[in-house]
Amino acid sequence: MIFSCVIVLVVICDQVTKHLILQSFALHDSMELISGFFYLTYVRNTGAAFGIFSGQPDLWRQIFFISVAVIALIVIITLYRVYGKESGLYRLGLGLIAGGAIGNLIDRIRFGSVTDFLDFYIFSYNYPVFNVADSAITVGVGFLLVYTLFFEDREKSQMKLN
Repeated sequence: MIFSCVIVLVVICDQVTKHLILQSFALHDSMELISGFFYLTYVRNTGAAFGIFSGQPDLWRQIFFISVAVIALIVIITLYRVYGKESGLYRLGLGLIAGGAIGNLIDRIRFGSVTDFLDFYIFSYNYPVFNVADSAITVGVGFLLVYTLFFEDREKSQMKLN
């Protein structure tokens, strides 16, 4: 249940926030929320993280990114079926990653690019603009790493004892 609910929640939050940005901002408009640190800035990302592959031909790029997202979702569902009963943290991580992948996949299918709007400056460094789906993927990967590094062996040992 955690897995499905997290996916739905992430997709809804992602798509609602993107819709609000599309309704409220023109492309490249920016609004300062925390001076010198956090802005809402509407950009379109035709590539992947940090704009990777954004210069590739449109058709190739679309086929590539949609294929990667579908393959990733198949892998996530397989991992969930095989290992999902082990840990709530594991299910939560997979759900966050799947929800983020679906949120960005919806944008790629609808617009041919992803709507990004969360814009942070750390000291003088402007971190690449991202969105809720990207955040969910990052946090989900973090949860899987924490589970793998700190809990996986302990839980498997406890299962063997029972």
